[in-house]
Amino acid sequence: MPNRLARETSPYLQQHAGNPVDWYPWGEDALQLAREQDKPILLSVGYSACHWCHVMAHESFEDPAIAALMNELYVNIKVDREERPDIDQIYQTAHAMLTRRGGGWPLTMFLTPDQTPFFGGTYFPKTARHGLPGFVELLPQIAAAYHTKRAEIGQQGEALRAALAQTLPAAAMDAALSAAPLDTGLRELKQLFDETDGGIGAAPKFPHPAELEFCLRRGVLTRDDYARGIVRLTLAKMAEGGIYDQLGGGFCRYSVDGQWSIPHFEKMLYDNGPLLRLYTDLWLVDRQPLYARVAADTAAWVMREMQSPDGGYYSSLDADSEHEEGKFYVWTRDEVQAALSADEYAVAAPHYGLDAPPNFENQYWHLRVVKPLAFIAKRLELAPELVQSLLDSARAKLLALREQRTRPGRDEKILVSWNALMVKGMARAARVFDRPEWLASARAATEFIRATLWRADDERTGARKRLLATCRDGKAHLNAYLDDYAFLLDALLELAQSDLRSTDLAWARELAEVLLAQFEDREHGGFFFVSHDHERLILRPKTGHDTATPSGNGVAAFALQRLGHVLGEPRYFEAAARALQAFKPMLERQASAHTSLCLALEEQLAPPAVVILRGGEVAAWQRKLAALYLPRTMILAIPAGIGALPPVLDKPPGGEVNAWVCQGVKCLPPITELAELVAVLTEPAA
Repeated sequence: MPNRLARETSPYLQQHAGNPVDWYPWGEDALQLAREQDKPILLSVGYSACHWCHVMAHESFEDPAIAALMNELYVNIKVDREERPDIDQIYQTAHAMLTRRGGGWPLTMFLTPDQTPFFGGTYFPKTARHGLPGFVELLPQIAAAYHTKRAEIGQQGEALRAALAQTLPAAAMDAALSAAPLDTGLRELKQLFDETDGGIGAAPKFPHPAELEFCLRRGVLTRDDYARGIVRLTLAKMAEGGIYDQLGGGFCRYSVDGQWSIPHFEKMLYDNGPLLRLYTDLWLVDRQPLYARVAADTAAWVMREMQSPDGGYYSSLDADSEHEEGKFYVWTRDEVQAALSADEYAVAAPHYGLDAPPNFENQYWHLRVVKPLAFIAKRLELAPELVQSLLDSARAKLLALREQRTRPGRDEKILVSWNALMVKGMARAARVFDRPEWLASARAATEFIRATLWRADDERTGARKRLLATCRDGKAHLNAYLDDYAFLLDALLELAQSDLRSTDLAWARELAEVLLAQFEDREHGGFFFVSHDHERLILRPKTGHDTATPSGNGVAAFALQRLGHVLGEPRYFEAAARALQAFKPMLERQASAHTSLCLALEEQLAPPAVVILRGGEVAAWQRKLAALYLPRTMILAIPAGIGALPPVLDKPPGGEVNAWVCQGVKCLPPITELAELVAVLTEPAA
């Protein structure tokens, strides 16, 4: 008989609906039961694409004997970290404090009924092995400790809550800002850079798109070849590695090795949106065909496999299929040889390393680029164009064959924050590569969010609208988080540079107003992760560091500043400045961990140029400017008949195309020649 999780929208929670464990979703029902029965809470946090979450579920949560023990001793709560990132943030931080080790998923925490954790870990095997205690032995021990060591647990809990409170930034509101973190952040990233294989840090290697975007911007704006080289080498190595799906496009979450060869095979929407934008921007800088191909294949994968019929983007693809990690993606040599012609195999085998020993579990090949096509063309004495054609046909055949396999599970919930990251990437790539179908994809996702997840507080009175965080199968729920508002506001500003609509500007203003009203810490600066009317938890996080996704505080400050320039609204600048002041000590301590805030700081110190195009046929000018890498420039082409505009944008249309260029409070006279406009925008900074 299914448990309570069968009624939830999260595919991860529904995966556990058939467990014999008496699971509760997080909520007052479970918390009240723990208080009434004086039982500790067993909190299990994971997500649907997580391999080790599946392993622990199969080993322990599906075992009737272990489930009986859990049900007897605990109130058991299961949380999808993607739907409840607030809970995940709190207990990942608490785990690090309790264990002095890094966290991850599954996260397994034991709480008192007042939500305070007193013991925790990540994956626990069913029985003890590899230095890890067995879950079956651990359960009665922790329950016994809860009942017999109340005083010690209470003292530890008080200390832990105090330590959690100390994680909140509280700087002087009038702290002076300087450009020093921009230099120190880049210097720190240079020290972490792997000069051989690319990437920030050692294995396991994550993409770190926020840090790489910062390196690219600083490298171009300060003419720092080494900083640009960090991005070039990393993106080239990733594109040639196994972290990139060589057949279907799109990137996996991370590489388990230092050479990007073997990934953890789950594919997350939140990685691919920023990476799509990053490859697009690097193509603008270097014009290498590899970057354009990766952008095109990634966009195609997103539209083919990750976009719902209603427009929103799904969350992720599992690492596993048929209970085996990577099974969908790896090959035997015989499979490949049987699928291809002799000529195709002669190219594909050396290119993807099939002529070398297997690289996955000593019996399979996971495709990655081993020998470049130029080398193969020379060795086979074939024209490069023919070799490329043979590889293209081989890829198409292998992809078609792979499509016949049992596919990994797909998490079909639609999250506002992750959708916004993809909308920004897709809109940016669409403008640069002049691909209207990509723009239509971004627009469809945006309209889905507006129609489904943007709701009035009170539908009867038409009170101010608010975002909901997630939906699946038409059911939208949960208060949205800082990241939802900040990322969506940022995405709308990117979309406006491709397809300016007055309705989007009005929506951006509404989002900004909710940000200020519901999330800002007016006393200490910055933005809380949850709204003022969110349920009470043991901590109200306010974080500034980037994780796998950019910092909500950094993106909020960046987007508010840009919207302030577009709308002429000083309150947005002031809120952004307060956020930067709040995080100033953290920027000074470790700028490289706060690159999203660094980008906001950069534009706070040197405002971006806002270019307004109006009159005549602006499309040709827009296409020309889209072919330039102008990271500190917003270009807004005003279409005919757009309707009401804010005063900053309401310029006279005239007969020919005119361009108005403003930076901060300084505006140039109207420019009527495209060549002059390009010269102004590409002039090196003083």
